[in-house]
Amino acid sequence: MSAFSIQVTYRKGKPFAACIYLAARPGQKSVRTREIGPDLLVDYAADGSALGIEIVSPCEVTVDEINRAFDELGLGRPSPSDLRPLRAA
Repeated sequence: MSAFSIQVTYRKGKPFAACIYLAARPGQKSVRTREIGPDLLVDYAADGSALGIEIVSPCEVTVDEINRAFDELGLGRPSPSDLRPLRAA
């Protein structure tokens, strides 16, 4: 799996949204978004590469759903330790 980072946004102390930022080149911007599952959206660059996975309801999304998203994008699955920030949310 290539490098990625996770950001969880909180509102009033509760997880509100999250994003898994995939490796992107400097200056790349999202030009389209596609729903790949309940509460999961993928942002794509103009060249078709995936830039990130938006998680609309972090408390509702399972690790299996995230793994399926990585599979669908042709990315190696993240390790359980990589997903700790989401499980903590």
